[in-house]
Amino acid sequence: MGLAGRLAAARAGALVGREAERAVLDRMLSGAADAPLVAHLRGPGGIGKSALLRYAAGQAELAGRRVVHLDGRFLDGDPRRLEEAAAPACAEAGTVLLIDTFEQCRPLEAWLREAFLPRLADHAVVILAGRPAPDAEWTLDPGWAHLFTALAVRPLDADRSHALLAARGVPAEHRGAYAAFAGGSTLALSLAASVPAADPGAPWEPTGDVLTTLVERLVGDLPSAVHRRALEVVAQAYVTREPLLRAVLGDEAAAAVFSWLRHLPYIEVTPEGLHPHDAVRATLAADLRRRDPERYDDVRVRVSLAALRAVRGASDADAPLRVAEWMYLFRHQGGPEHPYDHRAHPHLEDTPLRPEDVPGLVRMAEETQGPASAAAVAHWVVRQPEAFRVHRRAGSATPVSFMAVLRLDTPLPEDRTADPVVAAVWDLVETAAPLGPGEHLGIRRFALQPGGHQRPSPLMELIGRRTIGEEMRAHGRAVTFTVFEDADRWRRYLAGPGMPQLAAVDVGGRRPYVFGRDWRRQTVDEWVQHRARATSAPVATWPTASAAPDPDRAARLPRPAFAEGVLEALRTWHTPRAFATNVLLNSRLVPPGSPDPAADLRDAVLTPLDAIRTDPAGVKAHEALTATYITASRTHRSAARRLGVPYGTYRRHLALAKERLVERLLRG
Repeated sequence: MGLAGRLAAARAGALVGREAERAVLDRMLSGAADAPLVAHLRGPGGIGKSALLRYAAGQAELAGRRVVHLDGRFLDGDPRRLEEAAAPACAEAGTVLLIDTFEQCRPLEAWLREAFLPRLADHAVVILAGRPAPDAEWTLDPGWAHLFTALAVRPLDADRSHALLAARGVPAEHRGAYAAFAGGSTLALSLAASVPAADPGAPWEPTGDVLTTLVERLVGDLPSAVHRRALEVVAQAYVTREPLLRAVLGDEAAAAVFSWLRHLPYIEVTPEGLHPHDAVRATLAADLRRRDPERYDDVRVRVSLAALRAVRGASDADAPLRVAEWMYLFRHQGGPEHPYDHRAHPHLEDTPLRPEDVPGLVRMAEETQGPASAAAVAHWVVRQPEAFRVHRRAGSATPVSFMAVLRLDTPLPEDRTADPVVAAVWDLVETAAPLGPGEHLGIRRFALQPGGHQRPSPLMELIGRRTIGEEMRAHGRAVTFTVFEDADRWRRYLAGPGMPQLAAVDVGGRRPYVFGRDWRRQTVDEWVQHRARATSAPVATWPTASAAPDPDRAARLPRPAFAEGVLEALRTWHTPRAFATNVLLNSRLVPPGSPDPAADLRDAVLTPLDAIRTDPAGVKAHEALTATYITASRTHRSAARRLGVPYGTYRRHLALAKERLVERLLRG
């Protein structure tokens, strides 16, 4: 077999899936009487349209048909050039005309349909492949309606993605990571498969070359920096609506780009908003994080704050959905054991408590957690019925789970007597975090579902979303608590957002665990910003009144957490409330018993920063970091302009300064 034959065989072997599309093409090429004569393959870049054209060419050649294969990029939208190149299709019966990258020929679509194609020779077949959907006139015209078909080439499903990776020789243990990144894009799968993990035991990540190629092939050239910024937002947000773009980009920019986004071939327009193709989302996010990690964080922070505003502005019924969209930002931070996802659960309803629900809720509590818990439920449904949310199957009135977020501002004896958990919570507050005038505490007291287990499930997701929504929308909440019996499962998950375990309580022989945080140490707005940063270290959110600062804390912090604490100090240098929550305040960088720990932390950072410039190689690094954070230029590019250096040079100096500052602080 010659090179051409071997190449064709290899390409055919790599064409995984696409059975439906190939079946239509096979019928067209076989000359079936009811088969269309013109097919339009549409889909985003890298989805496999060109592979299907090559398949059609191979099948046509096997059948003895002549093939004319054109690329729209080289036709320049010139009808004479297309007519000349496609002339054999008008002269020789049975010719197969293939036009790839047809989006470059959009101005010719009407001319092609009305003037050129009617002149084709008998039994000629035409297959077009482009990113946008075809002109609606193909199906509105009664003549073309039966001769034309549009085939949407969609992402490969998980099984076919794994099959393609297997055909490319990717080991089974790595296929899941490759497939998750590629999102069903054949281009992304193929490129990923070409770059194995550097360490067979390490998780696979796309290289810079892979990301650069994917951005070029999947996204292509963009009209301006504003359009790229819009795509960076789309890559982070679960769904993009115009208010989100306005919040991040400003009114004028959002108005200019939202319509443009709607017409991109890799953007799906749905009633809820815009969703990018998974491969485009993953590629844009990974590429920005590699090229400019600080801008990556900035986009995430802006999207997170916009999502917070959406939660606060939503109706009571819609708030959990807006919370789920916010939680989408953190879908990868907890790894494969992350207990929540962002999807809607239309088969479940989240409703207020109804009087007829009470007996069922008390019975559910007794069956799952015992008589003491049932007594606490019976107390609180009378004391604070508005605190309860009840979950039902769609179309059913029967409760299947429930929760309550209690709001308390005064420790009442009857509450302590009826509920040992609330008694323990008040003890914690009075000991370490007394409430001030106008303040209250919130406690997510119950989280019950069938079987009594607090395992991740759609019901627990609804409970979690409602809980977070309550925190985001509450006014005057000073401290908050949540209660879990299954502490081993939830302890690590709650540590990420800053809710340490504070107590274990005996309730009728069972041991619920209390987790809590003090919002006076970090506000909700600061929290959503902090969480959105890709490498944020945990923030201390509960006071330890009796514990002296740990002199070895900085040494025991993992290096990434310590480094993030330093960077967080720089980012919040001019934001006192945020600076006052830094994880390094209770480290050896701050003297024990300091009357002003924030001032001492500033001094601890400035001293080694000043020392950097004593090294001749560190002068520019010191200037870059000082201009960026200490004297606070508005943007990194403006800092580069102030220093009179190219942006790339500035970024290298800034990275060096951060590295040296962290090293000096670690050495002490």
